[in-house]
Formats: sequence, C-alpha cells, structure tokens
Amino acid sequence: MVAATNFALLHGGGQGSWVWDDVIGELSASGDCITLDVPGCGRKRERDTSAIEFDDIVAELISDIETSGMRDVVLVGHSQAGMPMSQMVEVAPELFSRLVYVTCSAPPPGTSLLELIGNCRHGEHEDQVGYPLDPKTTSFEERFAVMFCNDMSAPEREAFLAKLGRDMWPASSYMYLDWRYDHLGTVASTYVVCERDMSLPTLWQKRFAETLRVDRVVRIDAGHQVMNTQPEALAAILLAEAQSTEEDHACRV
Repeated sequence: MVAATNFALLHGGGQGSWVWDDVIGELSASGDCITLDVPGCGRKRERDTSAIEFDDIVAELISDIETSGMRDVVLVGHSQAGMPMSQMVEVAPELFSRLVYVTCSAPPPGTSLLELIGNCRHGEHEDQVGYPLDPKTTSFEERFAVMFCNDMSAPEREAFLAKLGRDMWPASSYMYLDWRYDHLGTVASTYVVCERDMSLPTLWQKRFAETLRVDRVVRIDAGHQVMNTQPEALAAILLAEAQSTEEDHACRV
C-alpha cells in the first residue's frame, strides 16, 4: 500500500490548475493534493503580471506550498513547469521529497524559452525545438491542435482548445536566461517521457531529462496532455514514483 503522500501539481504554458482536474481525484485517496497556479493563470488569471520577474514566480509558488502546510512534497510539473521547478528546489530543497517532470522543458543556461522554441519545424535546427507544422504557413490554432490534441477525440480536442490560451505566464518567463541545474542532485527526481508528444519530441524530452539530472525515466504511450487523455495511467505513475521515494528513504534509515 502506498504511504500517504503530499502532491503539488504545477501546470504548463497557456494552461492553469484546471488541467489537473482529472488527476486530482486519482491521487487524493492516497494523500493530500494541491494544484498551483503561476501568476496570470488559473485562479490567478486576472493578475497584472507585467512587473513580475521570474524569481518572483518561483518565490510565490514556494509560498503557496508553504501556506498549504505541506512538507515532503512530491512536486509534479508539466511542460513549461520544468523551468520554475529547477529554481524552486534550489531555493527550498528541504520542502521536496521528489520532483516529477512530465514532458518538461529545460532551456540551456543563457537561452530563453523563446529562443529554445525557435521558428521552425521539428528537426530543422539542432538547437530549436520547433513545431510539428511549418510556423510560416500555419496558424497557432492549427499547430496547437496537433501539439496538444493529437491523441484526443474530436469532442475532447474541441473542449480542450476552447480552454487553451486564456491563461498566460508572465512575460519574464519567456525571456529568462539564468537557468541553473547543478544543484538538482540534492532531490530525487523522475522524468515522464510521453512517447506520442507532438509538442516536445522524445529526442528533446531525453535531452531535457539529462539537463534536469533525473534519477529515473519512465515512459507512457501518450501525447503532450497526458493528464487529460490518460489521467488514471499518469496518476499510477505518480503514485509509483512517490512509493519509490518512500522505499528509498526506508532503506537509508
């Protein structure tokens, strides 16, 4: 039986805490679970974020967890969430028992997220993630349907795209350059590779996993929005990773 676990779930770009709704029910029976919102997203959607720096985002997310009263937190992030996660554990390593990166991005030091994404198709430039469709001839709406919804039914795709884009991370998160990863060995970590991801190809996910210095890599046959298309399967992975942390701790004791 999995020991009671404290989960904190952080969303990706263009999304908010709502994206985790289907996963929360699967996790809540095994412990406490909270969802976090970056300023400008979800429950914080109406905030003026023009003066918010990236370090302010990190500090606010840590404060949100501390306010909840949680300790020994399994911090789970999706996509763009990988960026503040690495800084959060640098500031407050004692708060976390494990990090779980679900198809997360991790820009190289000195590279902004916008530079990392680039303006090309997947595979055209070694140092740019790119898009599944040519950004010069397609709209964001056309690209988003492929990037986020390739493994969704038509009704699921329509419902998801209707929500996408109402949440916006602060502009500072797209221009930040001072990425730091050397400290990440202090907290156990897992990277979940989504094998049908059309937003972050698996080659890039593997690169990001190495950058984030993870201990474990697990794979799931899903697209980028695995928490929406396969919430039960993702929850099972999260619970298993939480259990592995408990077992590792028991062995050390």
